[in-house]
Amino acid sequence: RDSRDTFVLHNTTMSAATKTENVITLKGSVAVVSEFFNCAINSILYQRGIYQPETFKRESKYGLTVLTTTDEGLLKYLHQIMSQMETWLVEGDVQRFVVVVTGVDSGETLERWQFNVSVDDKTGTDGKKSGDENNGPVSNEGGSGSGSGKKMGKSVKEIHNEIQAIIRQITASVTFLPLLNEPCSFDLLVYTNTTAVVPQKWEDSDPRYIMNSQEVKLRSFTTSVHKVESMVTYKEADEWEL
Repeated sequence: RDSRDTFVLHNTTMSAATKTENVITLKGSVAVVSEFFNCAINSILYQRGIYQPETFKRESKYGLTVLTTTDEGLLKYLHQIMSQMETWLVEGDVQRFVVVVTGVDSGETLERWQFNVSVDDKTGTDGKKSGDENNGPVSNEGGSGSGSGKKMGKSVKEIHNEIQAIIRQITASVTFLPLLNEPCSFDLLVYTNTTAVVPQKWEDSDPRYIMNSQEVKLRSFTTSVHKVESMVTYKEADEWEL
């Protein structure tokens, strides 16, 4: 076992930041990052047509109208994922989070939406830092905390403005990503430190890389505790053998 683990939880689916006079704590930062991941997953599933559009409802978030699932099975699955993610984020164990889109018929990985997470080493997470390239994924496959830490000085409004820009880019992704010409499923991969406590339902996973891929870097956001960098890698349409 190397220094990076990737885990997947098979799919059979927080919103409050601690804010005091433009101050965000570790606990508040974890809530912001978790909510962003949940919103990003929903946006990807809707925009890429993984779930039928009628299974989504409109909500207001980050000054935008976003689509969130109403599918009960997916909601339960995402709740499981986000609950565990919050625990790992508090402990400083998350290195990256990946949404993998796979063709049901071909079995090929067609898209990887990757969100790299780094932690300020002064935030009281026992010196742990995310983003170590020596670590591999755990996953909770989806075909279908608490903590304190030192207070930092970035307002929730500033953070939400940065997140808004990323959600807009996900929405606009249909303008440059190839059409998905077969039914698709999705998996969620989480890269963690080897010291992370992993529930039994989660299992080791390969990284699901895409051969002959193109990559588009998206915007990033920071909470002054966590930094999240976003990108999407996709298989070019002329490489598909559908």
